[in-house]
Amino acid sequence: MRSLWVGLHLVAATLTLGPLALLAALVRAPDRFFDWAGRAWASWILWASRTPVHVEGLEHVHADRPQIFAANHQSWYDVFALAVAIPKRYRFVGKRELARIPLFGTAWKAAGHISIDRRDRTAAIRSLERAGRLVRRDNSAIVVFPEGTRSADGRLLPFKKGAVMLAICTGIELVPVAISGTRAILPKGAWRVRPGPIIVRFGEPIRVAGYGEQDRDRLLAELRARIEGMLEQPRAARRAS
Repeated sequence: MRSLWVGLHLVAATLTLGPLALLAALVRAPDRFFDWAGRAWASWILWASRTPVHVEGLEHVHADRPQIFAANHQSWYDVFALAVAIPKRYRFVGKRELARIPLFGTAWKAAGHISIDRRDRTAAIRSLERAGRLVRRDNSAIVVFPEGTRSADGRLLPFKKGAVMLAICTGIELVPVAISGTRAILPKGAWRVRPGPIIVRFGEPIRVAGYGEQDRDRLLAELRARIEGMLEQPRAARRAS
């Protein structure tokens, strides 16, 4: 019954807020409207799922400069949690297939989120470069899942290089983000929603000024190690509480 309840609210939230986002795009509404719509959509689903979000490390989120948030990915609930946890303008980077979902995909693009074609490297690079220009213009953030897909068993998958290369090419700092609890709510391939808390932890930014492509693998390893380390901390905190 819980999963049906959540599914109905997911449809209701999308049908309610999706058309508003499309209308807002047509009339060129200010960016803050899309921020509100995205957070309202995610908050609606989290409320229906009974999944509170606890946020740590907000001192590492800066409204006065562009940032790239790189997070682990275990569940669709990672997206909902980040949408409500990030207190500044943000744009998700997602696979091209998301843009093809009826209504959701159109609203996704209208809100300024970025879809990339993983099979076309040149087009993907152009999309990321365009994202870099956008966030530099308004000091907003790009949200990337370096694993590229959801982890089925909760362990970190190998990281793809896109987020690190974007940081190196633009000079925008990388912020490691660790999300815990979402796999217990809705793991990959499952349909049953199990209520529970989510922890989103923002880590200290990795400054990339002065780095070049030759530093890519080292930065990628550092990013992965930081996220892996932060994933252990929330589990220890819960056991101690």
